[in-house]
Amino acid sequence: MEQVSYDFSGKVVLITGGTSGIGLATALLFAQANATVIITGRDAAKGEAAVSSLGAFAAAPRFIQTDNSEPESILSLFKKIQKEFARLDMAVNNAANETGVGKLLHEFEPDEFAMAISANLQGVWLCMQQEIRIMLGQQPSGGAIVNVSSINGLGGAPGGALYSAAKAGVIALTKSAAQELALANIRVNVLAPGAHQTPMLQGVMEGQAGGDPQKLEQIKQMYLSLVPQKRIADPSEAAAAIAWLCSDSSSYVTGHTLIVDGGMSAMVR
Repeated sequence: MEQVSYDFSGKVVLITGGTSGIGLATALLFAQANATVIITGRDAAKGEAAVSSLGAFAAAPRFIQTDNSEPESILSLFKKIQKEFARLDMAVNNAANETGVGKLLHEFEPDEFAMAISANLQGVWLCMQQEIRIMLGQQPSGGAIVNVSSINGLGGAPGGALYSAAKAGVIALTKSAAQELALANIRVNVLAPGAHQTPMLQGVMEGQAGGDPQKLEQIKQMYLSLVPQKRIADPSEAAAAIAWLCSDSSSYVTGHTLIVDGGMSAMVR
């Protein structure tokens, strides 16, 4: 896939959940575009390996260990960003986990609901709060925020009710913030990806297969049957959409949900 070339020189970007999948692909694209890249994740060893995998750039990518389900961890992240970088031009709130997937709605326990919401919705809200405060206070003020939801958040998904609910909440948060910040030079948008070849998707499918290779292949074929393009996307394709939403090329785009799903949801939207 041919990538559009961007120049984010002098810009600082935060990518939560940036150690694999869509987050890591986004980090690579922004680093190649000369941005100062900060990625986060829960696993320190995985984070440092991710930074090493990005390669050498004029502005060295930085990893800050963060657990998006823990408010204090998020506050610590932004204290470090303020101290070390003193500004934030772009933020990609991508961190999530698969809590809330794999059971019917009535089978989930209260602690699973709390975890699904804290990791996939509350964490996005807390990051947005801090990102907005930095962007409002810096000179020049302004910035771009992209929240990564899911096509599951556009309606719902059997066997994924809690995850879908959290991702729908991300879309509502985004639309509200976009209207509130429209005159403050801060644009807020959503990426709603469909099936991308990520460790999270692989983990969900393996969980559904229960260790049965034949069943795993059947599940993959089922996914493909739902996608008009008949393929699962590379994470770089989602990263390209995120970069566009952060760039000046989308200067009149805010409060928008950009669906990148190979046409999977086209029949119902």
